[in-house]
Amino acid sequence: MSQGSESDATRRSGVSDGAISSGGDGDSGSDGDTSEVAPLLAVYRHDTHKLRKRSHDAAADEFAGVRVNEDVPRGADADAALLSRPRGEPEQTVANHASPYRLSLRTGDTVVEDRVGAGEMDAAVRELVSIADAEVAHRAWLQCDVAACFNESVYYPYTSVKYHVLLAAALLSNYRAGAGFDELSFVVDDPDAAVTPHRTVFHSDRVSLRVTCEPGDRPAAALGQAPARSFADTWSRVPRRPAGVDPDEHRQWRILDAQLRRIRAWSTALQFLEDSLAAVEAAGSMGGVGGAGDAE
Repeated sequence: MSQGSESDATRRSGVSDGAISSGGDGDSGSDGDTSEVAPLLAVYRHDTHKLRKRSHDAAADEFAGVRVNEDVPRGADADAALLSRPRGEPEQTVANHASPYRLSLRTGDTVVEDRVGAGEMDAAVRELVSIADAEVAHRAWLQCDVAACFNESVYYPYTSVKYHVLLAAALLSNYRAGAGFDELSFVVDDPDAAVTPHRTVFHSDRVSLRVTCEPGDRPAAALGQAPARSFADTWSRVPRRPAGVDPDEHRQWRILDAQLRRIRAWSTALQFLEDSLAAVEAAGSMGGVGGAGDAE
């Protein structure tokens, strides 16, 4: 992977190198990791088969000249999956939609045609997968349009591969630092402050959210004793909403806040937040926050 390609990916992420935190909240451990590549790089490549519209069983070991689809150490991928999907044998939840492309919880439509042109998809996936630096990969995933096109599972079409991978990376980073799931918190950060490598799970000019064992003095809520579809509960317990979407400031943000209090699946909720903020920006006013169901 050339440095030029990494720079392209960084520009696509919209997060500059200068926004990276160098503080003590980043990853530090390594015991127990068996990946052929750096574990925190492997986590960003693990679900490459989903970006290529293939099942795990049909996944290739290599793509774009790099190792992909490796197991994620320490059960982080499985735990992240439980944040958005229930245990047990899945069943189709939306009739007539058995597709890897995500359904929008805002509109009910498949989002791929709005995100990335079909001719650009393969090149964009190659560029994303080829990133050789884990922190650069994290920044690229934070605002990756390509990954936001796909669901975690065809059985759960409103979920998002993008936020599943970011959650898996945050769990792995914390586990490698010695923390258990029951020690983790969901933190509201200042969007003007630094992104924390691998632990920031959502970042925009309005909202920055992090999963960490070191919440410090930031507004935070514990994730609970074990991974579960608990976003609505966790969001409701955060003591202060992000300033950029403060429900006390405008009725539309009260609607968004109320909708996020209903969505249980973590990747669905974070993707819904992203889509809602993008709709507001596109509308150029406060009129872009749409409705959401509670099927997830």
